[in-house]
Amino acid sequence: MFEPITIPFGAVMLFNVVKLKDGVTPEDVELALGEMCNVVKNTYGDDSGGFIGGQVYEYTGFVSKQGSFDSTKMTEDHLVIMTYWKSFEQHEKSHADHIFKEKFDRVSEYCSETYELGYKMLWQGIPE
Repeated sequence: MFEPITIPFGAVMLFNVVKLKDGVTPEDVELALGEMCNVVKNTYGDDSGGFIGGQVYEYTGFVSKQGSFDSTKMTEDHLVIMTYWKSFEQHEKSHADHIFKEKFDRVSEYCSETYELGYKMLWQGIPE
């Protein structure tokens, strides 16, 4: 569950921002989020499903002065779910499936807003 993941070149990444309702903590949504991620991993994690791996992050409030055009611009607290897929089409097919939708609907009960953006990999590298 907490093992490193390897992302092959050519993968697509989906960046899902999850803004929690006022008064809801990450701990409140942890079980529903874990169940949703487990369904994705176990149901779509083969060649036909296309799921490669994923990560969940909690925004800490840190804004980089060195890596931001406007480091004074703030954002609301949120979680980020990053998932990696062989193709955008496989991602969309999995998320249209009733098995996933049931788990996502449970997570969304805790949310004021969610949105998911898709990205095509242009570069990756590691230290030599």
